Amino acid sequence: MTWNFLTAEELAAALRAGEVTSAELTDDAITRIERDDKAVNSVCVPDFDRARTAARAADQARARGEDRPLLGIPVTVKESYNIAGLPTTWGMPQYRNHLPAEDAVQVSRLKDAGAVVLGKTNVPLGLQDIQSFNEIYGTTNNPWDHSRTSGGSSGGSAAALASGFGALSIGSDLAGSLRTPAHFCGVHAHKPSLGLVSGRGMVPPGTPALPFDHDLAVVGPMARSARDLALLLDVMAGPDPLTFGVAHELRLPPARHERIGDFRVLVLDEHPFLPTGAAVRAGVGRVADALADGGARVERHSPLLPDLAESATLYTQLLFSGSVASFPVESYEELRARAAGLSADDRSLDAARLRAMVFSHRDWMAVNTRRDLHRHAWRQFFADFDAVVCPITPTPAFPHDHHPDPLARRVDTDGVGFAYFDQLVWAGLATLPGLPATAVPAGRSPEGLPVGVQIIGPMFEDRTPLRLAELLEQRIGGFQAPERI
Repeated sequence: MTWNFLTAEELAAALRAGEVTSAELTDDAITRIERDDKAVNSVCVPDFDRARTAARAADQARARGEDRPLLGIPVTVKESYNIAGLPTTWGMPQYRNHLPAEDAVQVSRLKDAGAVVLGKTNVPLGLQDIQSFNEIYGTTNNPWDHSRTSGGSSGGSAAALASGFGALSIGSDLAGSLRTPAHFCGVHAHKPSLGLVSGRGMVPPGTPALPFDHDLAVVGPMARSARDLALLLDVMAGPDPLTFGVAHELRLPPARHERIGDFRVLVLDEHPFLPTGAAVRAGVGRVADALADGGARVERHSPLLPDLAESATLYTQLLFSGSVASFPVESYEELRARAAGLSADDRSLDAARLRAMVFSHRDWMAVNTRRDLHRHAWRQFFADFDAVVCPITPTPAFPHDHHPDPLARRVDTDGVGFAYFDQLVWAGLATLPGLPATAVPAGRSPEGLPVGVQIIGPMFEDRTPLRLAELLEQRIGGFQAPERI
């Protein structure tokens, strides 16, 4: 039997039934990686010897009667997580030989749950791109079309899942870095509510792995099914044991509804800042039709929805104001001069990015206050709705573009070009207020590329979008393996 594309849930059932061993699953996954990953380049740091040892230990534990959530399941981990004894570089050549001394919290939780770590997956330089390529490990290709990107920054994880290299992976999301690769590669991902999952140990190399509160950024699960996302989120979720975990215990509320017909959903496919391509609109439409056919209340407009243009601007300002902290002084002064030259009437996202990179603390506080108002507006919105369904990016996976200046890149939407980073506005819709968002496959484009959508849910009600994702998967299908790797 071919095990590589089964879900973690299916593999766990087979392991419990004695139909397969973890050693066999692990050898099968390693064989597939060694055979097929030359073309995809997703698993950049293999850890096969330790994986085989962990698999044998999992089999021995099961023989003793143990049963943990992920016992014996082969998984991968994004390169940016610390794993003791493996390099953590974030794609930065100067840290090529950086070896952390201890595992990140989430790696420890994977291992405690019994998972078998096959290795680490590729990322962009500094995790700061919508593609995954760097000087150390090269370029990760989309398994569906090697001329196109797998996405970023969790692109290696999404490509590995789509290729059958392990049943689960963990990534991170600041600017759609879980959701965009899932959309591009045809897999599932979940951006948890801000603060739900500890990120300690997923830090730039050379940075102490200390607990701290992230602004915008989260870590989260990736999988080939919605139920697997929920399984892995249960392993990952919970406060850092060094801080809030001292006094707090996690109790996520159940999903608001169990039947699709009980959900109240707002469906969006247009944004004031950029067009949405036909392939993505069709994917959103397929999901909207499935919801309506299932009896859900589906709306296309609501006065309760926070202003999309302001949301995109605020998100852009918060995202880029934090991107320049390590810039050399001369670069910062150059940015200040360029920002001073902008017209006061320029309200484009390009202008918002430039101004944000030279924000004063006072400027940042003003934007943060506007964010708090948006959060409150979302609370009011979710009193009347249970979820929002909308695009993740305006297009399917685009061709590799390694122009050294990302601001000079353009993305084509049905013949209309737009600024490379403008495509982040859909990801920012959930990221700005810290809402949970689940990425689900929604069919394929006319060219055969995967198309996904995101389901945004209420704050700390992560089980609601996850449950709706599961119900949609039953109606429109979910992951499909690429016809060729």
